[in-house]
Amino acid sequence: MVETTKASAPHIHNATTFSDLVDWGDQPDSLEGQSHSSGRLVFKGPNNQPESGIWVCTPGRWRLSIPRDEFCHFVAGRAVYRSDEGEVIVVEPGTVVMFPGGWTGECTVTETMRNIYMLV
Repeated sequence: MVETTKASAPHIHNATTFSDLVDWGDQPDSLEGQSHSSGRLVFKGPNNQPESGIWVCTPGRWRLSIPRDEFCHFVAGRAVYRSDEGEVIVVEPGTVVMFPGGWTGECTVTETMRNIYMLV
């Protein structure tokens, strides 16, 4: 597996199985269980905009607020996102979600998930 995040066009080969991840700690605002995150940045621009990478998270439930538009391609695991308005988004491998900035709700991870993401 090759990581070339310092290239002119940052990239990671085999992102769906890339295992050289960094410990990002426990998920804040836990409601049930204690989800733990790890991941690897592919790119982070000035003021963290844009930011792209791999995010892996273990089971649990927590509150979340998406600070800015976030594109997510879920490649492993299972979860349910529930907006504060009651909309339910079921996530499984192959699901793509575009969360608008300001989206708020809860996430319940039932099977460790992997997400290839971009915050803009």
